[in-house]
Amino acid sequence: MRVLLVEDDETIAEPLADGLGRYGFTVTRCATGAEALGTPPGDFVLLDLGLPDMDGIDVCRGLRQVSPVPIIMLTARGGEADRIVGLELGADDYLGKPFSLRELVARMRAVTRRTAAPAQASTAVPARAQAPAPVPAPPGPLVAGPLTVDRRTRHVHMAGEGVALTPKEFDLLALLMQDPGAVFPRRLLLEAVWEADFFGSTKTLDVHVAALRRKLGDSAWIETVRGVGFRLVAPGG
Repeated sequence: MRVLLVEDDETIAEPLADGLGRYGFTVTRCATGAEALGTPPGDFVLLDLGLPDMDGIDVCRGLRQVSPVPIIMLTARGGEADRIVGLELGADDYLGKPFSLRELVARMRAVTRRTAAPAQASTAVPARAQAPAPVPAPPGPLVAGPLTVDRRTRHVHMAGEGVALTPKEFDLLALLMQDPGAVFPRRLLLEAVWEADFFGSTKTLDVHVAALRRKLGDSAWIETVRGVGFRLVAPGG
């Protein structure tokens, strides 16, 4: 598959192109919106919204006017408005930075399946329905003092009150809760929650830890071990 990567940050574009190459993609790189609009889009477009010469939203609009090529927007912008505008202009998916290479490839394959499905539907031969294989339930809830983390329902409660977490915040907390008091190295946390190949600032771990401390209501829940990583400690425990 030929991929057009529109990304001006060399620290992201170069390793991302190399990583996609390992998955068998042929990558053409562009650093500006004007260059992207003048380059054949290939089979798939990965489009950063923060380009130096024009907004990626405008690039998305321009690409969609001339081609039905699948587009995934890659950006550090977290605003709902940007996502809605981009998707309404014809982007097929939206992935916020930082992101892992495996997640990106999985989304690309999912988009490819969705866009190919209508063409295949008319010629598909019905197959005998098969019952899905049973999925083993996760172990029981993790408990540390008043904090309970249920990995089956992905619910978190503090002293009986629900705590709303983002998916990454939940994954990070659940990992720390597996062994309260144990020190989890930064690299291990990044690889477990964001996977080994992720693109974006490594400060994202600190941002998520800060958010967890705030949502848990006491910064003492997650202790920083300088130069190593973090550990979960029930306050007063």
